[in-house]
Amino acid sequence: MNIEALRGELEGIKVEDHPAIVKQKSRDFYWYSPVLKERLDHVTGDLVVSPANEAELIRVLKACFRHDVPVTPRGAGTGNYGQAMPLSGGAVLSLADMTQITAIEPGRVICGPGAIIADIDKAARAHSGQELRMFSSTAKTATIGGFIAGGSGGIGSIRWGGLRNLGNVIRLRVVTMEAEPRVLELTGKELHKVMHAYGTNGIITEVEMPLTSAYDWVDVIVAFDDFMPAVRFADALGREDGILLKLDTVISAPAPYDYFSRHRKFLEPGDNLVILMVAPHALDALLTFAEQYECRIAFNSAAAEPADLAGLPPAYELTWNHTTLRALKIDPAITYLQVHYPPPDHLALVEKLHTLFEGEVISHLEFTRFDGDVTCSALPLVRYSDEARLDEIIATFEKTGAPIFNPHRYTLEEGGMKRSDANQLAFKREADPKGLLNPGKMIAWDNPEHDFGDSRIWLFKGLQKAD
Repeated sequence: MNIEALRGELEGIKVEDHPAIVKQKSRDFYWYSPVLKERLDHVTGDLVVSPANEAELIRVLKACFRHDVPVTPRGAGTGNYGQAMPLSGGAVLSLADMTQITAIEPGRVICGPGAIIADIDKAARAHSGQELRMFSSTAKTATIGGFIAGGSGGIGSIRWGGLRNLGNVIRLRVVTMEAEPRVLELTGKELHKVMHAYGTNGIITEVEMPLTSAYDWVDVIVAFDDFMPAVRFADALGREDGILLKLDTVISAPAPYDYFSRHRKFLEPGDNLVILMVAPHALDALLTFAEQYECRIAFNSAAAEPADLAGLPPAYELTWNHTTLRALKIDPAITYLQVHYPPPDHLALVEKLHTLFEGEVISHLEFTRFDGDVTCSALPLVRYSDEARLDEIIATFEKTGAPIFNPHRYTLEEGGMKRSDANQLAFKREADPKGLLNPGKMIAWDNPEHDFGDSRIWLFKGLQKAD
């Protein structure tokens, strides 16, 4: 790796090498995990390079390839798993300046990877009354490229499923990491080569996403005395095809009253909440549906007084990864898990695991479409004691039938289904022959013989001295 030679080839491209700024840009929200915080806290790049367009990006990749400099792509750094952290140092490739929105058409938008998700929605609404199908809870700061490279779903998944479902990404333009980088247009099944791949096998330079009709969504919070009635309500509501939802979340007590400080005036201790975003024309239907249940409408943004709305975050900023963020602000000992409850027995699994760990694991469910059915994923809060106990909890969830997508691991495989993605590995061999793109995040590249049955964390060679 020759950083000084690299600098000499980047004239005219924005480069930052102040140690404090490089360290800041070498971070994401890895500190959600006490395990990752311990292992990755020292990680930093050597410099940050911020190309303004695809032509500059290609120059950067050519130069880095020539001088064997690792490249770790970064959007806004809102990911939680260390996926944007440069485990081998080198160049942090910030795509935050590639923000152009080049086309908005019926049902689609074309933009740069650094476009902020909320800005895309704002532009699409102003242009033609459209919005993105789904977005992360960090939409105000997260980039669309980062969402695709590191995310899996979010607000909108109750209607549209996950990002990897066919049709939820239309096209990606990707640049390879070779002596002469190639520009590829990926569509259809080819998209899965680079989606949720952490930028390990290509750099996204343009995104084409589907749009849908925009609504002035109404935030509704429904309170229940007990957890499982709230869960059954949310599950049944998600199956009401005539009630248009964008969010369907359940969070168990004591989290809402303890951690949602700006909404606390609407809540009572012991509330278990269902947090919803509903289209205005479906609000009456939702309220009618709720009359069948023993619950109360704790909050309805359409009926709230203006004074009550002042300074109040949108309901989606209580859900998905923001639930953990709000808990951490109050209690730094909190961490979380990511769980899938496979249908059709998902409610029984939820109840069993909620009861088993009550007091130690605080249930948090996100209802989504999955293979044409409604089920729930979960981001439960965990009162962290130590890594060994965390591993015990994970093992119990998986033994019970609820797979864990482990947010305390920084590799693609360990955070997913504990196996290699042969499609992504094959594409990396083609698009990144030196293995310079985001090193350490794809186990199959570094150690094809790795035993995924071993529960110990896999440690990239660049981190072994630090462990």
